[in-house]
Amino acid sequence: MHVAEIELCEILREKVGDKEAKTLVEYIEAKIDKTFDEKISVFATKEDLANLKTDLMVEIEKTRSDIIKWMFLFWIGQLASLIALLRIFFRK
Repeated sequence: MHVAEIELCEILREKVGDKEAKTLVEYIEAKIDKTFDEKISVFATKEDLANLKTDLMVEIEKTRSDIIKWMFLFWIGQLASLIALLRIFFRK
């Protein structure tokens, strides 16, 4: 038992008796533990955050490589268009 639980048990012992006070404190403690266990699943752990960071870095790298690929394709298309226009312009 923690200090607060001991103090609660002492206060209840004076009012309702030793056995009932102990039972009530154990009941409260069990309810708190149950609530904590139910809520703990929504918290992110360090491992969850590390995995998220890794996933985000992978996504950033994929996006970056896609951007570079499309940039080169755009430049090749622009160069081909420029060469075609220059050929047309200088033929005449």
